[in-house]
Amino acid sequence: MLTTLAGSLSNRLGVPAVIGELLIGILIGPALLNWVQLNSLVSLFADIGVVILMFLGGLESNLQLLMKYLRPAIVVATSGVIFPVVFMGLVSWLWGFSLLEAFFIGVVFSATSVSISVAVLKEYHALTTREGATILGAAVADDIIGVVLLSLMISLLASQGIQTAGKQPALALVLLEQVAFFGGTYLLVKWVAPYLMHLSERLVMASSVTIMSMVICLGMAWLADIVGLSGAIGAFFAGIAVAHTPYREVLVDHVEPLGNAVFIPVFFVSVGLNMTFDHFGSNLILIVVLTVLACVTKLLGCGLGARLSGFSMSSSQVIGTGMIARGEMGLITAQIGHQAGLLNGSDYSVMILVIILATILAPLLLKRALKRAPQERPEQTA
Repeated sequence: MLTTLAGSLSNRLGVPAVIGELLIGILIGPALLNWVQLNSLVSLFADIGVVILMFLGGLESNLQLLMKYLRPAIVVATSGVIFPVVFMGLVSWLWGFSLLEAFFIGVVFSATSVSISVAVLKEYHALTTREGATILGAAVADDIIGVVLLSLMISLLASQGIQTAGKQPALALVLLEQVAFFGGTYLLVKWVAPYLMHLSERLVMASSVTIMSMVICLGMAWLADIVGLSGAIGAFFAGIAVAHTPYREVLVDHVEPLGNAVFIPVFFVSVGLNMTFDHFGSNLILIVVLTVLACVTKLLGCGLGARLSGFSMSSSQVIGTGMIARGEMGLITAQIGHQAGLLNGSDYSVMILVIILATILAPLLLKRALKRAPQERPEQTA
């Protein structure tokens, strides 16, 4: 109920609905009223929410448009990783962090969570534009680069005698598994999903087509997680695969209410629940500096990549702002550094707070960029 009211109020104020849901999480969570904590049940619902959100993003995406803008997406992702690693790492080092700690902070903020950008793009009907396709493609490439950087970071920690939580697979094995995953994704789009969806129609039971689509969605999310990618990426490709069957419109009508009723709002609320104001006062300047850098480095890095790929200035701003939000990969990387003792409690709280602040600012900046560049988004699909 609170998320519905917050989303409605946000829309009336001309603000993306996700902002209201994020703020509700901050209000009722440990940061302020402390009515709700991020327990295992909330985390489970949030994980399902981001998977459904990205599945819907895949359903509403145009595969031909994604392939057309694959090359600029890779350029955008690469430049969008280099800028945070270099500049946030340099500023952290000048602030007094060790060289290894500074590099680690750069790696934390090199990741992008496109889930929130997908929600805003859907809300403003920009998901199937050339900018939307580039953002989605760059997010996939960004996730792969993030896994590689995280593996390298773990290797560096090991060389320094620092033990990370859990056994980590070799980088070559991780990359091989990811190549196999994308090979399997091609088979899914081409043959497996159409066959399974056709088979589901023959089952004599209610909502068999919707159930089969969710089996494909959750199965791909699980496989993506196994190979070290975000489950959201697997769900996104599952959505693309199912979209190329005759059941796309039916599934949008069935799955979207399911997600928006509970799971997707809980995902956005969970981001706010992560926020606390521990050590806020003593680290205020550092928090402000890192938050500004978190936004600027993605905006400039991804925007520069877009410009080099032939996009106009206004389109480049849309793409740059669409890549600002941080999320699962950043939180996971920060958690690894904390467990390894690389980030103490105070520094870890700062990083989590900056990730969440950047995530809250991202939809506002993306909405502003979209409103400035309506003429740059002509490629809509039926």
